[in-house]
Amino acid sequence: MTDTHGNHVEELAVNSCWDLLRDAGVGRLAVWVEDHPDIFPINFVVDHGTLVFRSAEGTKVAGALTDVPVAVEIDGYDEPAGKAWSVVVKGRAERIQQVQELTDTLDLPLFPWQAGRKGIFVRVVPSLVTGRRFPVADPEVWRTPLSGVRRSPDE
Repeated sequence: MTDTHGNHVEELAVNSCWDLLRDAGVGRLAVWVEDHPDIFPINFVVDHGTLVFRSAEGTKVAGALTDVPVAVEIDGYDEPAGKAWSVVVKGRAERIQQVQELTDTLDLPLFPWQAGRKGIFVRVVPSLVTGRRFPVADPEVWRTPLSGVRRSPDE
C-alpha cells in the first residue's frame, strides 16, 4: 500500500508480528467495561501462539474475562531504519486455572512493573493478528509557516 506522499506501508506477515511480539513485552489491553471501552497497560509474554499476562483482581481482569473479545496493541520504533511498527492481537481472554497449565505459566518470565499481588494469570487466545510497518515522517513535513509563531493566550 502506498499513500499520496509515496510512503510505503508494509502489511506484516503473521510470523513477523509474532517475532515483534516476542521482543516487545509491554502493550495495551483494550476491554469493554460496562458501557465503554477501556485500555490498560500490560506486561506480557508469548506462550504457544497466545499472549499471557498476570494481574490482580480489578477492572482490567473483570473486563477481560467477559464474553466480549479483547484487543492487545503493541508499538515499536526501529530507529536505525527510521520505521515504526504496530501489531494488534484480537481474540478472547481466559483465566488460566488448570493446575498443570498454571504450573507451566509460573515458569514464564512475567515481570509486572507494579509491585503487589498479581496472582491471576490471563491468556489472550488470538482470532486475528495483524501488523504493519511504515517509515516515520520527518517532522518538517508537518511544519506550516505559522507553526513557529507563538500566539498570545488571548488569541
